Amino acid sequence: MTDTLITPSFVRSASANVEDVKHILEEARLAHENYLIKQQAADLEHAIECYVDAIKADPTVCESYYRLASLLLMKGQITVDGALEQCKTAISLEPNNVNAHIYTGYFQCLNGNFDEAEKEFGLAISGSGKNSARPRLFMSKLLLSKIKNHSSSAKDVMRFLYYLLSGSMMIMWDCPSIRMFCKFLANDFSVFSYKTLGETFEKMKLFPSALEAYSKGLEKTSQGNLFYQKMGDLSLECNNIDASMEFYKKAHELSPDDRDVVIKLATITQTYYPQDVDSAIDYYNSLLEFGIDLDKIYYELGHLYLNKADKVHAVTAFKLAQELDPENPYYNNSLAYAYVKAELYDDAIEYYQHAIRLNPDAEWTSIVCHALGAIYAEIKENYEAAEATFNAGMVLDPNNVDIQLSLGDLYMAQNDLDRAIKTYCDAISVEPENYLTYAKTGLALWEKDYLEESIVAFHKSIELNPDFEIAQNNLGVVYLDGIGDPKASVEYFKKAIEINPNYTLAYFNLARAYQVMGDKSMAAEYFQMTLDLNKITEELSEKDIRQRIFDLFE
Repeated sequence: MTDTLITPSFVRSASANVEDVKHILEEARLAHENYLIKQQAADLEHAIECYVDAIKADPTVCESYYRLASLLLMKGQITVDGALEQCKTAISLEPNNVNAHIYTGYFQCLNGNFDEAEKEFGLAISGSGKNSARPRLFMSKLLLSKIKNHSSSAKDVMRFLYYLLSGSMMIMWDCPSIRMFCKFLANDFSVFSYKTLGETFEKMKLFPSALEAYSKGLEKTSQGNLFYQKMGDLSLECNNIDASMEFYKKAHELSPDDRDVVIKLATITQTYYPQDVDSAIDYYNSLLEFGIDLDKIYYELGHLYLNKADKVHAVTAFKLAQELDPENPYYNNSLAYAYVKAELYDDAIEYYQHAIRLNPDAEWTSIVCHALGAIYAEIKENYEAAEATFNAGMVLDPNNVDIQLSLGDLYMAQNDLDRAIKTYCDAISVEPENYLTYAKTGLALWEKDYLEESIVAFHKSIELNPDFEIAQNNLGVVYLDGIGDPKASVEYFKKAIEINPNYTLAYFNLARAYQVMGDKSMAAEYFQMTLDLNKITEELSEKDIRQRIFDLFE
């Protein structure tokens, strides 16, 4: 924090006259009052600008210094010491200014200098006469603080009661306070009226009328932050997302420090505008400045960085969330996933294991076991650890078909066909309408030379999902290489190509079928297509394809 101090030159601007200064000060006071009533940042900025202009126009007016100091301190642009320096300037210009002493006393309280503060409030009281209600009340508050801190005497207690009662009674002679009170009261009543009217219309489902009531409330009270929020909430309820965002943005412009508005902007942007990741990140970073629920904010930021494929920042965000709440299983799981994306598999294993140990929910933990088992199987090639992890996941959730299929794939990788077939069949019993389970079962049966059973499984997979090109291709392979019926296989290879025109293996198998049928021309055509596609997909050996083309015409 840096102190923005205004140093008086005590030379009035040649272009300024008394009326100009009065006008600037009046505008500053009005903006200051509006800020105190409405708490909108625009009024605060305008008041600061006006007080600065007043000092530039006439640096001998002490009011500008202490009021500017309070606003700059409120905004965080100066420290308490800086505010006190401004007050010293004000008092040097006008030693008997009551308000300058009140502000100085207030700042001394903030700085912990209670004796100095009491002295300033005393000077303000002695200089105010019957209008000393405010300094008396400030004095009572100061004495109450001393009483609470156990650094007081019976005399302080009596003085506290004296200043509290006398200040409360004398408030009726304090015209500025009464005027501000009336303004607060009138504004609050108007806000209450329009807010209540709008909410009543909302309950009656008269949404256009509710929106009109809030709009009038905005116009009549200028309480933008509140009514823009209400209009944003109403638009969101009516599923008018674009309008709700505009209202929330306007509320945010008026009150950037309103955390609730920033939360709404962040969540709506993240949910409904996934393409605008940067804006969502900016809103969540703004939320960090409030210092509340930091772990949740870092968690959301981690997901947003993953959406941007920014692996470094994703890991950092999830790590910060996990450090703030180490026993949160979801933070550990997301951190592990980010490490996987960053290809830091040992770190990922550590945090997946911790998430599993925390086990907040059996079904959820089963999914985490699946992710960890996949790392053991596919990255570490530690089949024993993978099998144990998959089995643990199945114990947690016997209905997790995905983990059963991965366990079956693990057995296939080890050429343990019997256990693979059994595992795939178990998956079918859990989810009999899952086309993928039948396709994997068909492949395992084919590897086991159970041709008829394999054909039945592939047909069932295709029945459940005719657009699954892998089942179409594999069924063609069974007919071609198992049954020895190339004509039947052609139908399935062509269907696979129709579904996926870039399916290199299907072109290759179709060429083989034509080769077996003796149609060298068609075989050559499809081998050439295979060769062209393989330059992109790199699924097959180019040397093998070229050799087959050569063999056709040898």
